[in-house]
Amino acid sequence: MLTQEENELLCRVEGEAPMGRLMRRHWIPVCMSEEVAEPDGTPVRLRILGEELVAFRDTEGRLGVLDGYCPHRHALLALGRNEDCGLRCLYHGWKIDVTGTVTEMASEPPESTLKEKVKHRSYPVRESGGFVWTYLGDEKDMPEFDPPPFAQSEDDQVSILKIAIPCNWAQIQEGQIDSAHSSSLHFSDMKPAKVSAAEADDQSWYRPSTDKSPRLQIERTPYGFHYAAIRRPIKNAASHDYIRVTEYIAPFVSLIPPNNLYNVASVIVPMDDTHSYFYFIAWGNPETCIKTDDWRRFCAAEPGVDLNPDWSPVRCLENNFLQDRALMKDGNMTGIKGIPNQDIAMWVGMGPIVDRSRDILGASDLAIVEFRRLMVDAAQDMEATGKALGIGEDVPPRVSIHSYQEVLPKTVDWRTKVAGSVAAE
Repeated sequence: MLTQEENELLCRVEGEAPMGRLMRRHWIPVCMSEEVAEPDGTPVRLRILGEELVAFRDTEGRLGVLDGYCPHRHALLALGRNEDCGLRCLYHGWKIDVTGTVTEMASEPPESTLKEKVKHRSYPVRESGGFVWTYLGDEKDMPEFDPPPFAQSEDDQVSILKIAIPCNWAQIQEGQIDSAHSSSLHFSDMKPAKVSAAEADDQSWYRPSTDKSPRLQIERTPYGFHYAAIRRPIKNAASHDYIRVTEYIAPFVSLIPPNNLYNVASVIVPMDDTHSYFYFIAWGNPETCIKTDDWRRFCAAEPGVDLNPDWSPVRCLENNFLQDRALMKDGNMTGIKGIPNQDIAMWVGMGPIVDRSRDILGASDLAIVEFRRLMVDAAQDMEATGKALGIGEDVPPRVSIHSYQEVLPKTVDWRTKVAGSVAAE
């Protein structure tokens, strides 16, 4: 349970809100590379932490992320023409390149020197792991760009789905680090089976446990925390435990325990206080990792089928997420197609910003309690000292951080397995 004041600290990201200031100290994934793949292609309108931005790839293939409003009269640059190494505003023909330099002012007389006096706001940009990353904070505080944990190799397959969700970032992030809910909400898609460890095929995910009430153990890290959800396995339950270790890399990334074919991650980026971009990622060996189109189909998150052009889901609160009650009577847990859509129904159903002062938490919510404590403390530290969680020399490279799952003898401490994995990098 949080107080109303603590809940505000956790949730609010716009303007000078401490949580938004913390997030601006990190490199932020603002869109997928595929959205700006084409030189001189359609500019991408973005809303990040309450700010209007525009991303584009120019004639020479350079990426730019700019303030989304033209410096002249504040028309939307995302509606402009992407041509001749710049965005040309439709209103009066001003053209701005990826550095924010105004290269043309069609509405001004030829002898005008005004364009030499105007510099539009542009942001540093990197491209990695299938994303365009931008730094929105003060550049004097800008850390070196650290590739994400799903950018292990240029040869890896990285399959990303994107959904724009009408609720606050924190309730989505809580869902991503909550191992306990998967045994209930996703029961029909994450099926108990007599397998040696988590497995997957093109129909379902499979787990070696029927245990719906995991014991949780948590350990803080310089980048956030990780925790083990410990369940009874179907086989050798007297001598072994089924361990699933989830990593939270503050503030945006969660690493979900993998299966035999691919790793799983999520990235949550706030659009504003009450809307968020949700990215669900499968990545790993290209010979086994599910491909992008198949991943989106498996998750029922195909653009043009399950998603509208603005990445908002066709399944929404107004149509009860297209829930099939007849399917539920036949044994399906939720009647909602696709693991992410089942989660979205829970997140959106809570309202735009959930009131955490009314929660009744139990033993299975230990990771949720840790997330709230960690991030409220981090927001308070940002407000008091300007120090940002997850930035500093003690933070290991993101590519060295891994989620983990295995059936282990009860005598083995999961922490040593995770530490050994990091040390081997």
